[in-house]
Amino acid sequence: MSMAPYREAFAAYPTPQAWVQTIKEAALQRASASGYPTTRDEAWKYTSMAALEKRGFKPVASEAKLDTAELASLLIPGLDYPRAVFVNGRFDAKSSRLPKGIRIVSARAADESLRTLLPVSKLWEDDVFLNLNTALFQDALMLELSADTRLDVPFELLHVSVPGSEPASHQLRCIVKLGTHADATLVERYVGLAGAKHLTNSVVQVHLDAGAKLTHLRLQDEDTQGFHVGRILVQQAADSSYISHNVQIGAAWSRLDLAVDLEAAGAHAELNGLYAVNDQQHVDNHTSIKHAAPHTTSRELYRGILDGHGRAVFNGKVQVAKHAVKTDSAQANHNLLLSPGAEIDTKPELEIYADDVKCAHGATIGQLDEQQLFYLRSRGLDADAARVLLVGAFAERLVSALPLPAVAAHLRQRLGASIRQLNGPVKP
Repeated sequence: MSMAPYREAFAAYPTPQAWVQTIKEAALQRASASGYPTTRDEAWKYTSMAALEKRGFKPVASEAKLDTAELASLLIPGLDYPRAVFVNGRFDAKSSRLPKGIRIVSARAADESLRTLLPVSKLWEDDVFLNLNTALFQDALMLELSADTRLDVPFELLHVSVPGSEPASHQLRCIVKLGTHADATLVERYVGLAGAKHLTNSVVQVHLDAGAKLTHLRLQDEDTQGFHVGRILVQQAADSSYISHNVQIGAAWSRLDLAVDLEAAGAHAELNGLYAVNDQQHVDNHTSIKHAAPHTTSRELYRGILDGHGRAVFNGKVQVAKHAVKTDSAQANHNLLLSPGAEIDTKPELEIYADDVKCAHGATIGQLDEQQLFYLRSRGLDADAARVLLVGAFAERLVSALPLPAVAAHLRQRLGASIRQLNGPVKP
């Protein structure tokens, strides 16, 4: 995948503010220097960039809008909350309703807050997708709450990809900063209109001050011609709480890196994930939890449903620093294979450099239980209905954990429709 289209787009849309332009130019130079990852890189061992490179995605040059009917078709029934709508990476004010504490910052009219919030840790300085996002994003969403402030209702960030004349890449940047004891629920959704050939490249930065709490629902349900790359970078202070619900059921090819740094005592992270692939879909989840302080806790549960020739990758890493005593961490990844052509590469990891800790991890891979299928069919269900019931039960542990009933109901409907279309064999 050539860098030339990105350099051309960068040159065509300069940023008036010198300091923003400097940050963006440095990011583009790092992206050009590092190049794209290959399967020789350990973190990309099971995810090839070949399919993405063939598309020749180019940065979007013009803004697109949604009409009322298109927007209505994309909304989740019962999820009538304030929202920010982005179309092909650009903010759509007409379709949005922003509450207090949430604003849109244009790269062309940036304020000083971006100077301190845009930079990321050194571990991510050479990440090509993060650097491309920094260099080329046009509009950023900023969710900032002062100390002891609570968003009364959830807030939805809806990113929509719409078809264009050629395959296009979209850059979405979101920055969340919660002050001491602030509390918010963010629903982050990615969808696409039929026929949208696109690459979505999103970066979400989360900064939680002492005692702050963020509940973060992320639903990637893009069109099956879409490609998706996501980065979520979380920094947590003392006694803060980050609760993640990550669902991936769309796109032809997707990769999400979720990195959580527990930087002070009492910080807690909970990562829940559900992914489903079919046909030739490919989904890759890389998670990282760093216990950098004593008395921190984390819980992680990811489940995958794979059929057809779908492929999934899970790499979950938990690191415990030398001085991070009394760490309490548990991680599990469970996968259900529904056809001989489906494949999962799972790699749970623990790196422990401290004594007096409590850590556990594990992974399972299995198929539907023949006895359970036989039992359900003996009670009058046909093969498809029995299969849907068992697969739905496997997913329900994570679906029922979603804090918003409207999202849970929507996901059950989407998964039910998906499962009925799956092609794996069912023995009579």
